[in-house]
Amino acid sequence: MGWRRTVSPAATLVLLALVAATGCESAPDAPRGKDAAPAPSAARVCAAPAPGPATAPPGAVTVDPTVTGDLAVKTRNSPPRTVFWLRPGVHTLPRDRFAQVVPKEGNSYVGAPGAVLDGRRTNQYAFGGAARDVTVRHLTVQGFVAPHDEGVVNHDSADGWTIEHSTVQHNSGAGLMAGAGQRVRANCLRANGQYGMNAYKAEGRITGLVVEGNEITGNNTDDWERRRPGCGCTGGVKFWAVDGADVRGNWVHDNRGAGLWADTNNNDFRIEGNLLESNDGAALIYETSYNAVIRANTIRRNNWVEGRRYADRGDTFPFGTVYVSESGGEPRIPARTDRIDIHRNVLEDNWSGITLWENADRFCNSPANTSSGHCTLLVADTARCAQPGIATAPLYDDCRWKTQRVDVHGNRFALDTSVVPCTVRCDRMAVLANYGTYPDWSPYQGERVARAITREQDNRFWDNDYVGPWTFVAHDPSRTLDPGQWQGTPYQQDAGSTFRARDGG
Repeated sequence: MGWRRTVSPAATLVLLALVAATGCESAPDAPRGKDAAPAPSAARVCAAPAPGPATAPPGAVTVDPTVTGDLAVKTRNSPPRTVFWLRPGVHTLPRDRFAQVVPKEGNSYVGAPGAVLDGRRTNQYAFGGAARDVTVRHLTVQGFVAPHDEGVVNHDSADGWTIEHSTVQHNSGAGLMAGAGQRVRANCLRANGQYGMNAYKAEGRITGLVVEGNEITGNNTDDWERRRPGCGCTGGVKFWAVDGADVRGNWVHDNRGAGLWADTNNNDFRIEGNLLESNDGAALIYETSYNAVIRANTIRRNNWVEGRRYADRGDTFPFGTVYVSESGGEPRIPARTDRIDIHRNVLEDNWSGITLWENADRFCNSPANTSSGHCTLLVADTARCAQPGIATAPLYDDCRWKTQRVDVHGNRFALDTSVVPCTVRCDRMAVLANYGTYPDWSPYQGERVARAITREQDNRFWDNDYVGPWTFVAHDPSRTLDPGQWQGTPYQQDAGSTFRARDGG
């Protein structure tokens, strides 16, 4: 099945002004919903990246594209905090898979207009090493062949890097890796083999990450879910064990897989003012993670490929375009919020809406835990999550990643089934779990988790605006409800919300 879709925008869509914070042209706006914020001013940078300086900055070391490896040699021979200016042209490294630039602390790499660092499908990494506070600006980085789950720029996830106004494209693996305090601003992260960015650090947690004003498009060209079914290793950006992230003003579109995916022990995210559209899978997955604000995003035409795939094979699971999986608010973990607050977003013509899910069989020390070897942020020793202790407090609660304290309010959900190419199962919102069965010593068997997520864990929808033929799933995949049943006893969801067949209806 083709992964790109061309969809004509509605006549009401207009181009916004340039983004003041990034100097980038904005992507199209979208309609406003009840209590929804204006649609985001999301960066469109790939078509016209901001040019670098045409002459060398004062004191900079000039790098010659006609000399193979000139950038790596001059980096090695220069002191820390040197500024390097790459002249126009295609810069290359020696034809050795491990040849790369290894910056020193505080180095800056600035590209002139037309400066390209090309791995020629030979070199695995462009910039690596442990040096802190490195800057890469106005440079195109392409043609590198990083292995699966590894990245090209900041390959070793060093801390304090800034990547700005650069184009990172047509590489294998991830375009970028990330370290603590990294700033990723106004870049084009395009058509990389696995991710635009993989925010993963082999040792420790990533803190203070900013991803702002980027265009993230067409990534996962190597289609890793087909090559490794169920790997959960694809999309625009993947976040792993990030503590404190601001993800704002990005245009995340046409990625094969999810747009943004926070997976395993992330905490304290603010995802706001983004335009997430036409991604094959969910626009946003927040999985086995904690404490987030998701607000003022425009989310449209996502999940058409993966949602249809579920439906065509008869799968009744309501895989939403915003998918909150075993994630919730947790006051005991420090963050700027102690809930997951999803509000003032516009969701338009996606395959289904928001799903709040908890797998009854997934917990620390369970063979069903796909984050193998990892436990919640509340239990340091995974081995404690075993009988008999796990059956009683506090481990009964703390050994689970719980979908709890989730607020969904003030959003607009619009669905036109003449636009979305579906006949069944594209119109659902959900709060549910499965029937617990595994392993045989699990204290979460039966309907315990389904009852808890639906009625006991403070998950609330209210004051939303629904346009179109929405249905609702509660408790388990077999319980499909109409709006009246969803609002009535025992679920009592969406107090104060409106339901209309169509705009103006």
